[in-house]
Amino acid sequence: MEASTGKQDAPMPLPYPAALPAEARVPRWLKALLRNPISLAGIALVLFFGAVALLAPVLAPPADPSQPYQMPRAGFLAEPQPPNAEHPLGTTQGQYDILYGLVWGTRTAFKIGLIVTSLTVLIGGGLGAVSGYVGGWGDEILQRIVEIFLAFPFLLAALTLATVLVPKLHNGLVSGMLALITFGWPGYARLIRGDVLAVKERDFVVAARALGEPGWQILIRHVVPNAMYSLLVVASLDVGTNVLAFTALSFLGLGSNEGYADWGQLLSYARNWIPTLSKYWYIVVYPGLALLFFVLAWNLIGDAFRDALDPKMRGQKV
Repeated sequence: MEASTGKQDAPMPLPYPAALPAEARVPRWLKALLRNPISLAGIALVLFFGAVALLAPVLAPPADPSQPYQMPRAGFLAEPQPPNAEHPLGTTQGQYDILYGLVWGTRTAFKIGLIVTSLTVLIGGGLGAVSGYVGGWGDEILQRIVEIFLAFPFLLAALTLATVLVPKLHNGLVSGMLALITFGWPGYARLIRGDVLAVKERDFVVAARALGEPGWQILIRHVVPNAMYSLLVVASLDVGTNVLAFTALSFLGLGSNEGYADWGQLLSYARNWIPTLSKYWYIVVYPGLALLFFVLAWNLIGDAFRDALDPKMRGQKV
């Protein structure tokens, strides 16, 4: 038997989280997104459009740097002109350059999609979370207001409000975005309220309440983080939906101002040439494809995001 040294052996140090493999520290939902071919296709498309938006001054240098979103004109002829060396994708009615409108319109699409979606999520999500957690008469009043907003057809209501705002603000872009935000938040409020009502009855929330944590702290730290997954999925899908809705407003003349680089504006210049689109196909095909792939990209990401956050998949190996 070996003689004891009289000293206790030092305990083995426990591994710190930083010592774990990098793959083990990646969230499950993120690994699911990165391994899903559908989400990868959506991410690739979004990155492509993002690169076009960032490189817009290089791909389509503005004639007037102070007004980069104003599409240049090659004259004032009403008839669109086919692609040529000076205008590779042709010109629209009024001789607006299609290539320039597509490139700078990508920035407009990101601006509309991200700003409108973010504000509707913040407004609707915040009100819905507080309403569901507090309950009582405050919840009842807010839900009746939500039901009134939801009773209006979304696009028709936004169209009506934009019609009122455009003459007052003299800015079609801001007017259209405000119209979409005004009638877009109630859906998020109703969605997160239902999740909050379920989460606030769980054991960890009851325990936090029993320990004396303030109500606002319980809501922010415990309830909202566990009730926002459905909200995030719908928001990712609505980025493309909001761009489509604004395109509809622009097509009807209630979106961006005349000559502003916007895909909906480009499509609106094709209205008078619908009977002859076989000849002037380029005024519809190029902006239509840009809109199609932009919306498709966000839909692919949203679908994959929904599958990654599906509780039924948590037991599956990713």
